[in-house]
Amino acid sequence: MTDVVDLHDAAAERFGEAVTAIRDDEWRAVTPCTDWNVAELLEHNVVECLWVPPIMAGETIESVGDRFAGDVLGGFPKEAWETAMEAACNAIAVPGVLERIVHLSYGDVSGEEFVRQRFMDLLVHAWDLSRAVHTDETLPADLCEAALAYVEPLTPALAGTGLFAPAIEPPAGADAQTRLLCATGRRP
Repeated sequence: MTDVVDLHDAAAERFGEAVTAIRDDEWRAVTPCTDWNVAELLEHNVVECLWVPPIMAGETIESVGDRFAGDVLGGFPKEAWETAMEAACNAIAVPGVLERIVHLSYGDVSGEEFVRQRFMDLLVHAWDLSRAVHTDETLPADLCEAALAYVEPLTPALAGTGLFAPAIEPPAGADAQTRLLCATGRRP
């Protein structure tokens, strides 16, 4: 699987599986993302998805403003995820959108680069959420390989940004999932 839209959609599906598994008593459970519990991690991903349609349509951070501030989960967090992800997937499937320049907080990139970032973020957070709610943490090997190919060259630049915990040295002979998680500061 090499098409970035397919990668994104597969990672979104895997994240959605973890969302579906959340029980009512797990919303405040801790996650490997030390700043977020389960509800906060889900909210982060819903907000990120809500940003995709306007960003892919050419809006700037300034023009979107605080449109997605506040409680985006409402009383129906799983439904909020479904709605936001469907809109994000639809926005990245528009013909020609990957070739557009999109305007992010740190600068302009291609739509394809933005979708790659979203793919990698969704995949890693699928593991975070699965770990937090004690469900199967296995990520699809082909997705891990693709995300690892994307993130490994960026690992030195990511150090100190606060986007991820510092990278961890993976054990010798580690599989792609373990190497991906270590590259993003997770302890598998």
